[in-house]
Amino acid sequence: MVDTKTPDDKKLSVPSKTLSLKPRVETGTVRQSFSHGRSKQVVVEKRGKRRIDGSPEPQAPTVVAKPAPAAPAPAPSRPAPPRNAGSGVVLRTLTEDERSARASALADAKVREVEERRQAEEEAQRRTVREAAERAERDAAESRRKAEEERHRHEDEAKRKAETEAKKRFGEGEQAASAARPAAAAPVATSAPRPAPTTTRPGATTTARPATTTTRPGIPAARAPGVAAGPDEDEGPRQIRRGPGGAARPVVAPKPTHKPSPQKERGRLTVVTAFNADDVRERSIASFRRRTQRLKGHAANEPKEKLIREVVIPEAITIQELANRMAERAVEIIRMLMKQGAIHKITDVIDADTAQLIAEELGHTVKRVAASDVEEGLFDAIDDSNDTETRSPVVTVMGHVDHGKTSLLDALRHANVVSGEAGGITQHIGAYQVLSPESGKKITFIDTPGHAAFTAMRARGAKVTDIVVLVVAADDGVMPQTVEAINHAKAARVPIIVAINKIDKPDARPERVRTELLQHEVQVESFGGDVVDVEVSAKNKTNLDKLLEMIALQADILDLKTNSERPAEGTVIEAKLDRGRGPVATVLVQRGTLRVGDIIVAGAEMGRVRALISDQGETVQEAGPSVPVEVLGFNGPPEAGDRLAVVENEARARQVTSYRAHQKRENAAASISGMRGSLEQMMSQLKTAGRKEFPLIIKADVQGSLEAILGSLEKLGTDEVAARILHAGVGGISESDVTLAEGFNAAIIGFSVRANKEAAAAAKRNGIEIRYYNIIYDLVDDVKKAMSGLLAPTLRETMLGNASILEIFNISKVGKVAGCRVTDGTVERGANVRLIRDNVVVHEGKLSTLKRFKDEVKEVQSGQECGMAFENYHDMRAGDVIECYRVETIQRSL
Repeated sequence: MVDTKTPDDKKLSVPSKTLSLKPRVETGTVRQSFSHGRSKQVVVEKRGKRRIDGSPEPQAPTVVAKPAPAAPAPAPSRPAPPRNAGSGVVLRTLTEDERSARASALADAKVREVEERRQAEEEAQRRTVREAAERAERDAAESRRKAEEERHRHEDEAKRKAETEAKKRFGEGEQAASAARPAAAAPVATSAPRPAPTTTRPGATTTARPATTTTRPGIPAARAPGVAAGPDEDEGPRQIRRGPGGAARPVVAPKPTHKPSPQKERGRLTVVTAFNADDVRERSIASFRRRTQRLKGHAANEPKEKLIREVVIPEAITIQELANRMAERAVEIIRMLMKQGAIHKITDVIDADTAQLIAEELGHTVKRVAASDVEEGLFDAIDDSNDTETRSPVVTVMGHVDHGKTSLLDALRHANVVSGEAGGITQHIGAYQVLSPESGKKITFIDTPGHAAFTAMRARGAKVTDIVVLVVAADDGVMPQTVEAINHAKAARVPIIVAINKIDKPDARPERVRTELLQHEVQVESFGGDVVDVEVSAKNKTNLDKLLEMIALQADILDLKTNSERPAEGTVIEAKLDRGRGPVATVLVQRGTLRVGDIIVAGAEMGRVRALISDQGETVQEAGPSVPVEVLGFNGPPEAGDRLAVVENEARARQVTSYRAHQKRENAAASISGMRGSLEQMMSQLKTAGRKEFPLIIKADVQGSLEAILGSLEKLGTDEVAARILHAGVGGISESDVTLAEGFNAAIIGFSVRANKEAAAAAKRNGIEIRYYNIIYDLVDDVKKAMSGLLAPTLRETMLGNASILEIFNISKVGKVAGCRVTDGTVERGANVRLIRDNVVVHEGKLSTLKRFKDEVKEVQSGQECGMAFENYHDMRAGDVIECYRVETIQRSL
């Protein structure tokens, strides 16, 4: 408040506080109402607006100044400024500091106004863009609906009515806002101009300044003399505008900075906006949201366009996955299955045929795929290139055991492989390359064992070969494995070259060999056939050059060609687990070129080629067609006979190996369930048949030997006893093998391998037996003897004689004794007897007493009389027949 004094005082008091740009704030509470009967009490603030000089005040009410009460005037010390007689308010001239402060405040207000205007424009632009986007979305939706206008006419009419109603409401808001703008521009009541008092200091110049408005709470605005305040006027903030001469001028309401919008303002909630909220009824946010939901509901009720898709169906698929691929509801699929009488859940798995019927019934197209499709294009791809070259022939040497196959290859290679084989027989498959001295070309030889247990190795060699060399000893003739080799060659449909070996022996008869071959449909050229035969001697190296010449001639007839630039394909001949190098596989490359760094797949194992080692033990960087090499880099040892292929990346390799591993597990589970059935069936079989099992753990040096051992042991099994292989693998015997054997009380067999130090100590500590073998038939014979011990012995009865009971005697302290006569044979004390009455056996037991007269005797001959008593049996009658026999136990063997 400004204190006023009488004119006599000639003195004007200044405000007690300094002028500040911070507006005074009044707070209050207002209850805000929402939709659905909700309300909330909020705190609002009342702030006085700053008015820029010359800006009109919107709809400012006319304010009339009230006279202030007169106060006693003290002694005047200086001339008092002029007093307004009508209002009693003392007017004074502002100081320089006050003017500079007000000027800076006006400048800041202008800057803020510009900033607010810019923000309002940006908000309007964003609103325009948002409305344009929404309008574009609505136009797009409307264009889609026009295609089915006849079917959805009532929905479109409802939507147009709703839009028209909204536009009307928004139009009323614009009209109200445009009507408010002229009213806000109306000037407020002004007071008559008065001369402004001026105070001039000595030496100071008077400068005209722009009119300023001073607003103070509690001071009424200036009004004309004699004009009283109306009853409707508020005691609001007083606004005094002073001109250069100090005269008061009319106060004009400022123009609004915001533009009227049909949307609801979302600014700060104040007392004025809260009190004036009921003046213009606007749509609430909840109402607008409900309208949007109704429009969406109409669109949702519209029938959607049917999407026809190509559904990829594997061999088995869940209902949820099938519904996702068809973009259909899973409940529809379940309903269709229920109509067929099948009750399913959303997570159940259905077969491909059922899934195809459902998809086709719903109008989709079906593409059937199988899990084996990951192997498509992996092998036997057609070469488009004509860049082919001649490759070396692959020759497999086959025949009976000890007919000289390995010796013949040693003579060709100038090597001594036979000395490294245990027992003097070949037990491993080998691959070598020999340079022909006549043609200068290389020939790849594959050596196969001749023992009966290595049938799988011979079959594997026949599958990868181009020519089969059948070695037959001239002094032995055609043997069982010779006939098996002939059958393998015929099954592989490859030409045969007969090498009649050991012609240097005195009892050699080559003609006998040719004659015996005729029994197996092998007719040599000397007998008018088409099979080439060569008489050779590996010991004396006789006719070896002729054998190589025949092989080269046969290869020229076959015209073997291939493309060496394509990705490599091959076959695993042998695989083992080397302690220093890891898994090692002997691979015969059949097509393309295998290089170091290639990603390879063989069976359920994958890897990257780390090194290639030739048959001479040299490290090479690549291996072409018909070249045997040892491959290092597999994750695990593959199985012998698996096909090898080079793939483009590791992801493809993982897909192929995971599929093959899954198939391998399923086949193993199916074979177990097919052979033994469920657990209850296994128990019933054990109870009824009394089958005993001999648990074994077998470790071998290579995959081929392990395969041969397992095949031989499987053939030993009978209905009463069989070998149970707990674990079979390639590599040395480890501690885990000993632990497994301890749990099942099994024996461990090592073929050409040894146990490490820790495993040997654990086996000795736990009493586990480890047997080492280097020759396969020794292993088979020992296992056969051990399994024979599990067989139940055979009980054989031997008849001794018969006796007839003549009389029964009761003897004290002894019981009943039968007086008998031996009719045939003999009767021995302690033998087994049967009591036969009316041709029916009534008792079986043993004789406890055999007396002749009063003496105990060991036996009674035929025709003599004796006394007999049974153990724990006394119901004997005259006329019964006693049959005496002996039981013999006979041990069985496999």
